[in-house]
Amino acid sequence: MDRKILLENIDIPGIQSFETFRSCGGYLAVEKALKTMAPDEITEEVKKSGLKGRGGAGFPAGMKWSFIDKKVDKPRYLICNADESEPGTFKDRYLMEKIPHLLIEGMICACYALGANTGYIYVRGEYKYIIGILNKAVREAYEAGFLGENILGTKFKLDIVVHSGAGAYICGEETALIESLEGKRGNPRIKPPFPALVGLYGSPTVVNNVETLANIGYIVNNGGEKYTQIGLGRSTGTKLISACGNINKPGVYEIELGVSVRDFIYSDQYCGGIKNNKELKAVIAGGSSVPILPKDLILKTASGEDRLMTYESLSDGGFVSGTMLGSGGFIVYDEDACIVRNTWNLTRFYHHESCGQCSPCREGTGWMENVLHRLENGEGRSKDIDLLVSIAAKIEGKTICPLGDASAWPVASAIRHFRHEFEFHVQHPEIVKNVNHGSLAKYVG
Repeated sequence: MDRKILLENIDIPGIQSFETFRSCGGYLAVEKALKTMAPDEITEEVKKSGLKGRGGAGFPAGMKWSFIDKKVDKPRYLICNADESEPGTFKDRYLMEKIPHLLIEGMICACYALGANTGYIYVRGEYKYIIGILNKAVREAYEAGFLGENILGTKFKLDIVVHSGAGAYICGEETALIESLEGKRGNPRIKPPFPALVGLYGSPTVVNNVETLANIGYIVNNGGEKYTQIGLGRSTGTKLISACGNINKPGVYEIELGVSVRDFIYSDQYCGGIKNNKELKAVIAGGSSVPILPKDLILKTASGEDRLMTYESLSDGGFVSGTMLGSGGFIVYDEDACIVRNTWNLTRFYHHESCGQCSPCREGTGWMENVLHRLENGEGRSKDIDLLVSIAAKIEGKTICPLGDASAWPVASAIRHFRHEFEFHVQHPEIVKNVNHGSLAKYVG
C-alpha cells in the first residue's frame, strides 16, 4: 500500500510556488467547487469521505462542518490550526514548508462550503520561517485571483490571514486558539457553547488542522466515495506520520491507513528498523499525550492480531492494552531507553505548558513532575509509584480542556506497563545515581 494524496508532488522542484503547483493540477478543486458545486454538496462529499480530523482527536471533519450555524446573521470563520506543538509531531510543518498551496486550496474550498469569507492560519510561534512561506503563498493566491473579491467571477470573496501564536502549547486547543486570536490570554473556554455556534468574535467558527484541510482538494476533485477506497474500514484515506526516536530513518511518511505497525517500524520503505540493530522496547504512537505501549502490545492487539496503523486497531483494548493514533507523532524507544526518565521529561513539558486555569492540571502536573524528579534522581520513596497513579487519576477527566488528560495518560500508562522500572528506581538508588541512564536497562532486566 503506497498511495499518496498529500505528498504525491512533494519532490517536484519548485512545488512551493504557485506556478509549479498550478501546473501540477493545483487549484482545479477551487474551480470545480466554485463553478459547479453548491456549498452543501462539498460538505456532503467530505462527510461521505469519512475524513477524520488529523490534529489528534479524530472527529469526522464533515460532521464538524455540518454543525456550523448558518441561520444566525453573523459572519462565519474558518481557522486552520497550525499550532503544531505536540512533542514528537512535525508533519504539519513539513506540509506548510514544502507545499503550502495545498493547504490554501483546501481552505478556499472549505470556506466556500461553510459560507465563510475570512479564514485564518494560526501558526505556532516557533515556526517563524514557515510564516514567511505561508505569507508568500497567500500573496501569490491573491495575485492569481484565487483570493480576494469576486474569485473566478463567482462573486465569492475570501480573505486569508496568517497569524503567529506566541509559542503556547495550550493554544493548540481550539477554544484557547480562538481566545488568542482575539488578542486575549490563551485559556480554553468552557463548552458548550461550541465554536460552531459561538466561536471567533462570538460568531460560528470551524477549526481544522493543517493536514485535514490539505485533504479537501483531493476530495472535491475525486469525490468522497473514491477517498473511502483508500485506507481500511472507517479509517479512510492516508495519514501523515512524524516518525522519530531510535529508528534508522526518522522523517515524515504518508501511509495508507491499514499498514501494520510492524511493517511501519521495520520496513525500509518507512522507519527502516531500530537503530544500531537494537531491540524495540516501546512506542508512543500518536504524540506524547497518548499512552505508551511496550513491544508486545504495540505489535499485537489484545486479541493477538497484528496491530494496524488505524484509529480502531491502535485503540483496541482501550487504555489497558491500547493507545491512540492521535496526531501521528510516532516515537520509538529501543531497549536502552529509560522509561522513568522519558516520562519525567514529558511531565516537565506538560507542567510548563499548563495554562493554570484548572487546579487539577495546574497543581497535578507540577506534583507529578516533582515526584518523577525524585525517582529519576535516586531519591524516590516506595509510596511514590502509587502516588503518581493516584494523581493522574485525579487529573484525568477533571479539566476544561484535554491538557490534563494529556499529562495524566503518559504517566499512568508508563507505570501500568513498566512498573518494574519505577520500582527499580526506588529500590536501587545507588545505581540510579551513579550509572548513565543509557545503561540502566541492563541492570533493570
